[in-house]
Amino acid sequence: MTTYVRDFSQGNKDQKDLLGGKGANLAEMTNLGLPVPPGFTITTEACRAFLVAGHEPDGLDGEVDRHLRGLEDRMGRRLGDPDDPLLVSVRSGAKFSMPGMMETVLDVGLNDASVVGLARQSGDARFAADSYRRLLQMFGTTVLGIDGAAFSDRMDAGDLLDVDELRDVIADFKETIRTHTGADFPQDPREQLRQAIRAVFASWHTPRATLYRRHEQIPDDLGTAVNVQAMVFGNRGTASGSGVCFTRDPATGAPGAYGDYLPDAQGEDVVAGIRNTLALTDLAALHPACHAQLLAAMARLERHYRDLCDIEFTIEDGRLWLLQTRIGKRTPEAAVRVAADLVDEGLIDLDEALGRVGGQQLAALMFPRFLPDPDRVAAARGMSASPGAAVGRAVLDSATAVEWAARGEDVVLVRKETTPDDLPGMVAARGILTSRGGKTSHAAVVARGMGRTCVCGADAIEIDVDARCFRVRGGPVVQEGDVISVDGGTGEVFLGSVAVGESLVARGLAGGPVDDPTARAAARLLGHADTRRRLAVRANADTPDDARLARALGAQGIGLCRTEHMFLGERRALVEALIVASEASDRDAALARLLPLQRQDFTEILAAMDGLPVTVRLIDPPLHEFLPDLTDLSVQVALEDERHVADERGHLLLAAVRRLHETNPMLGLRGVRLGIVVPGLFAMQARALAEATADRVAAGGDPRPELMVPLVATERELLLVREQLEQVIGDVERERGVRLSIPIGTMIELPRAAVTADRIALAADFFSFGTNDLTQTTWGFSRDDVESEFVQDYLDQGVVATSPFESIDVDGVGELVRTGVRLGRQARPGLHMGVCGEHGGDPQSIHFFDDVGLDYVSCSPYRVPVARWEAGRSALGSQRRADELARTFASDHPVLAGVD
Repeated sequence: MTTYVRDFSQGNKDQKDLLGGKGANLAEMTNLGLPVPPGFTITTEACRAFLVAGHEPDGLDGEVDRHLRGLEDRMGRRLGDPDDPLLVSVRSGAKFSMPGMMETVLDVGLNDASVVGLARQSGDARFAADSYRRLLQMFGTTVLGIDGAAFSDRMDAGDLLDVDELRDVIADFKETIRTHTGADFPQDPREQLRQAIRAVFASWHTPRATLYRRHEQIPDDLGTAVNVQAMVFGNRGTASGSGVCFTRDPATGAPGAYGDYLPDAQGEDVVAGIRNTLALTDLAALHPACHAQLLAAMARLERHYRDLCDIEFTIEDGRLWLLQTRIGKRTPEAAVRVAADLVDEGLIDLDEALGRVGGQQLAALMFPRFLPDPDRVAAARGMSASPGAAVGRAVLDSATAVEWAARGEDVVLVRKETTPDDLPGMVAARGILTSRGGKTSHAAVVARGMGRTCVCGADAIEIDVDARCFRVRGGPVVQEGDVISVDGGTGEVFLGSVAVGESLVARGLAGGPVDDPTARAAARLLGHADTRRRLAVRANADTPDDARLARALGAQGIGLCRTEHMFLGERRALVEALIVASEASDRDAALARLLPLQRQDFTEILAAMDGLPVTVRLIDPPLHEFLPDLTDLSVQVALEDERHVADERGHLLLAAVRRLHETNPMLGLRGVRLGIVVPGLFAMQARALAEATADRVAAGGDPRPELMVPLVATERELLLVREQLEQVIGDVERERGVRLSIPIGTMIELPRAAVTADRIALAADFFSFGTNDLTQTTWGFSRDDVESEFVQDYLDQGVVATSPFESIDVDGVGELVRTGVRLGRQARPGLHMGVCGEHGGDPQSIHFFDDVGLDYVSCSPYRVPVARWEAGRSALGSQRRADELARTFASDHPVLAGVD
């Protein structure tokens, strides 16, 4: 028969699956001999049975009764006894703490009779009346589901009410319960307990709890435990009180005891903020013996748990009780510092320290952030697309951003959405704000690559470029030039200037001088990650500045250099000339003008990454991105014709735009198709790279370029382009008299490429998985559109746990990557492979890429430390799994394992 109830003495901290977090930790403290009010835990198994059947499992009531009698015997009181009542608290307690679960109900067991006995036994009628008031209020809101406003409005001046006024409140609360439920508050203490337990079970499926589990990817079938514990009272006068404390500062990680204490109060009064609390140092003056005992307990718990602990305590008539402990929540700063300090104190080793701090926490420390201000109110909110804090004057187009930035202004570029044309303004701006798009829109991807703060999809703002302003829905109008502040970590947009703090961690990791304990701790743990990781980490970088930054942050090369970004701005006219060329001589002239510019780009990037690989992707986007809008150009040419203005170039350009116009250009003439259809384009790029490499060799450098062909679907495409590229490289070798080693590989970014990777591998020197396009083509999603249109609905309804553009879709896109790796190396053992999509910097995805055997990940420069960190953690996880497998094997096969 299943046992559904466990006494606190029957468990331990490792039984969170069965006892929930609270129950497991109460059991652990009990077994350590700490002063814990006795009680029992109803296990998660009971909750799961309730959720399946819709009622309490058979036998649960009997078990609760037996454990309740045991608790009564230990306390020497009976639940609801009219003369000297035992009262209990009822708390939910799942394995993972989550919002939306049922709040605590205190003083279960009080009724019209026992409140009189409590008053007599305590000698304090007001205390008894206030306890009854608390029970009615908590039971009404948390168990019976009555809107809290029905009770809280009556208690605005609760601290000032005398006993007679409290009795009036009790009568009002009883009537409120009767009015809202059609039934009286239950006077039977056992019925109160039964309803409270049932309410805890039912709270598992509240909308807030369900949404939180989806967001945090917590399984829906865990269930929650219920903790029933003897009441101790902090509201029994000045010799009593309640508090919350931390064994270290949870905000900074600094050593020392931190916390709040509130005399003559219960725990919920402390967290509710209805009265000003005292510091723990003040507790030393009020109750020196309890203070000393508390500090000793805190030190013992931290040593025992080997981590920062969060502790709730109550002092009742001068006696200390510990009500709960758990591993304390902390800021990213505190997480890094505490982990490193615990290593110095000998409580954990560097492997465990690294395992405790996730890459997302390091990422939060890498960018400037707004300084705290509790009075700050956001004017609008969008998606947190690229972290950081940016303050500047709002500008509504790229040209204005460049102009104002050139005269020394800090600007924030505000657009409906960005396009490649906006790149100069994005470079010039401190931050980017769009009213459309999601975390993988053009604005988000480019901003992350440049380390720019970005908020996307703030649909409450309506941009009017003609009027040079934007309006906040239901709020003010912001004129171009007005100062705004955007928080890329939260997605918030503020009007006016907000104070910004520099990231000392980023400065330290980039090699700058810094005297900060968190920065030192981060550098130390990152260095340890480098000793553990198998995966190399490269950067996505398109400019010499990006390359230098990436190298300073620890990149081991460039995994993706996007050449299309090199054709924007003033060079766009040269690309137009190439596209509209009707004669081979005109096309060759345009390519000849582009060649030295492209060569200089490559020379500077190779110099910045000297001695490290640089993977150059041949031009990829549709050619229409370099041309004027078809409608705008048609109108312009028509007006000129009407005015009899001779414009032969306009007509030629219009003809080219019409010829290249595509309904779905992202699935049209781009990538490898350009190299086959547009003569000379790829050859020019290959010559530029080969000549830049030869120049670097002549200068005594160690260039290590790689050429990557995008969007390949068949081996024949790659062979055709490879033949062009090899011929050009051979020509440069003969012209310069130098031997050039330039591997030629391809991006695997189409499902067909992944499932035919064995054939493509025969023509490739390396693979790089382009998971951005692979996700788009696998799901049939446009990353620029779906996040702002319906991905949030998919998340809310549980269709996906996370956006497939943020974290790799392991079952779909991930399986294609796994297939591509297997088939590629099946055809060419040892084939070098990496990933260069945005997923390369996502902590969760990095573990997958490590598991499938890729050689490196590539990400934006500012995410390089995060990728290094997470690759180290992934290696530790793989080692732990291998060790566990070995232990299991040794246990199951002692002779084979060499165990006598």
